[in-house]
Amino acid sequence: MREVRIFELEHGEPAAAWRVARASSFKVISGEIWLTIEGDSKDHWLATGESIELPRRAVAWISAGQAGARFSLASGSERGAPKPMPGWPVLNRLPRWLGVA
Repeated sequence: MREVRIFELEHGEPAAAWRVARASSFKVISGEIWLTIEGDSKDHWLATGESIELPRRAVAWISAGQAGARFSLASGSERGAPKPMPGWPVLNRLPRWLGVA
């Protein structure tokens, strides 16, 4: 399961520091974002539709461009996809209402 959060920043708000708990995908929904990651020598200007991957435990500084911005932050489960248990037929794990078990 993925968690997706949407945020809005107004132009003129002070730059905010975010500590990334889990590896996440940062995507600009509208506007323009300035983003820099501590320890990275590059600054990033991201426009609508652009994204960047943020590594776990990174500290990212963000600020909005002239028109403000909306962005999403999505993180996947740290646990991998469930693995089938040996000896369990796949059909037995599907819900009965699907009519297959």
